[in-house]
Amino acid sequence: MSEAWLLVLLTLDATVRVAAPLILASMAGLFSERSGVIDIGLEGKMLAGAFAAAATAAVTGSAWVGLLVAVLVSCCLALLHGLACITYRGNQVVSGVAINVMVAGLTVVLGIAWFDQGGQTPALAHGARFAPIELPFAEALRGVPVIGDLYYELLSGHNILVYTALAAVPAAWWVVFRTRFGLRLRAVGETPAAVDTAGISVEWLRYRAVLVTGALCGVAGAYLSTAQSAGFVRDMTAGKGYIALAALIFGKWRPVPAFLACVLFGFLDAAATRLQGVELPGIGQAPVALIQALPYALTVILLAGFIGKAIAPKAIGVPYVKER
Repeated sequence: MSEAWLLVLLTLDATVRVAAPLILASMAGLFSERSGVIDIGLEGKMLAGAFAAAATAAVTGSAWVGLLVAVLVSCCLALLHGLACITYRGNQVVSGVAINVMVAGLTVVLGIAWFDQGGQTPALAHGARFAPIELPFAEALRGVPVIGDLYYELLSGHNILVYTALAAVPAAWWVVFRTRFGLRLRAVGETPAAVDTAGISVEWLRYRAVLVTGALCGVAGAYLSTAQSAGFVRDMTAGKGYIALAALIFGKWRPVPAFLACVLFGFLDAAATRLQGVELPGIGQAPVALIQALPYALTVILLAGFIGKAIAPKAIGVPYVKER
């Protein structure tokens, strides 16, 4: 295997790993926003899920228990957002930002109080993390040129949450566009009055949508702290919730284009990591801070330059008031 081909494979492998939490969060936002509820709080729910998963796994020694607690905590925050925006018709953007700010502070306070490690959780042992999975025949096909390399290095060797993220895209497409629930979900995001006239509860539909959002954000957070890393560190989401929301808008609230936008960011992030310490022609060794900011800057440029006209669901951000 040549060095250039190996570099390509390693970059693509890193792309999948980096994109996994973005994909989960983007699919999470799809359900909420398709129902008409803006969810800026993806970041906060991911961060809460990451802390809950790491803290639980550190105490119990089980990554699966940590995942379950992460989903429960994230769903509770989703219900809080729903209570503020759906039941009491509050400002959806303000509610999402409030959740982000609250979680950012609360995770540090609880981390210091429970573990006394400056807001971090203890490093997780091997059993408290999601281990890589080797797919069938990966080792046997390893020596086959190109196909074996792709199968062994790129497709095999990821943990269960990476495969869950990849499966979430066709699952979200099928639910939103091929089920009765998805039809009603899209309808309530466009014309909630018509859905209400048909005898379907607008509030109940939107609550179910934000619960799905909470569950997927919990999985995304658990991935960060118990699969990609070996514990929780302060603000470890690092804006991934906002990037996932940007990817959703870039994809015009459709699963597959949103997935591709997440992969794009993952590739930029993985490529930037590979550029650290590399001598660039005419520039020399680029500063680490500049390289780390590159994926975010390029993502903003791409979103601004190539998004086109993105038409959001008509009722998004508008609280529904039932006519008497």
